[in-house]
Amino acid sequence: MASVDATDGFTARVRAMVLEADDILSLELEPIDRPFPEWTAGAHVDVAIPGAPTRQYSLCGPPDAGRYRIAVLREAVSRGGSQAVHERLRPGDTVVLRGPHNHFRLEPAPEYLFVAGGIGITPIVSLLREAQAAGATWRLLYLGASRRRMAFLDEIAALDGGTVTIVARDEDERADLAVELAQHPTAMVYACGPERMLAALREIVGEDSDRLHIEYFQAPQVEYEPGGPFMIRLERSGLEAEVRPHQSIMEVMREAGVDVLSDCEEGICGSCETRVIDGEIEHRDFVLTKQERERGDCMMVCVSRAACPLLVLDA
Repeated sequence: MASVDATDGFTARVRAMVLEADDILSLELEPIDRPFPEWTAGAHVDVAIPGAPTRQYSLCGPPDAGRYRIAVLREAVSRGGSQAVHERLRPGDTVVLRGPHNHFRLEPAPEYLFVAGGIGITPIVSLLREAQAAGATWRLLYLGASRRRMAFLDEIAALDGGTVTIVARDEDERADLAVELAQHPTAMVYACGPERMLAALREIVGEDSDRLHIEYFQAPQVEYEPGGPFMIRLERSGLEAEVRPHQSIMEVMREAGVDVLSDCEEGICGSCETRVIDGEIEHRDFVLTKQERERGDCMMVCVSRAACPLLVLDA
């Protein structure tokens, strides 16, 4: 397999690949030139494979192993990432990684309710280990089409200190999320999975609730007004530019010659996070928590906009 430019990342070798469930492959990655950066539960890495778009995958192995583990679902309609992993990537091949990034950290709490749908178990499994290590009370509700398509079942069953409920659609009735949440009214809720499940949780708990933490694989469909034009000042670059209604801040920064890391360009991966020095922000991302938005010191420039005439950015 051809190599990938590692200028903006670091290279890793595929040490092993395991079929964890139908259409779900886990990859164990090992460092080549230097140790991997440390990571915390809930983190993900950007993975670049030759001939395929960069994709984000949650780290789901033990955080002290000196290696990274990710798991990849073979998508029925692939944009190239999952297809490349399943059909072309093999042990011994190299990939380029960036990160880790983490916008899904486990906040301290006495009780947690974890809700995973399908491949959404990947960021959740590391959170389960952390909750267990902290001695917290936790419950996992793991939803899937069938047990054959649900990864890490044995690994999860081996964890102590929590309660696990598996709901497979070919065996069980659909889970009642409202009942689950009502039974754990004070639990911090962490969820990842299909948008239908996440939308139901947002409706039950409330869009702006501090209680609900979500990791998205795709951006929810939200209609925003285009908004008017505004100016940005790039403090370190010494540049000012106008952002018109049809443009994103990221587009304008790139037109000005300022490099911005990005992958999803939908406000879900956090790669383009930029520090805000001055100005009010209209947040349109799905990464920052309510508290982080209220601080007003950072934004995702791929989707968010200004709520004032001038935004001053640390770029």
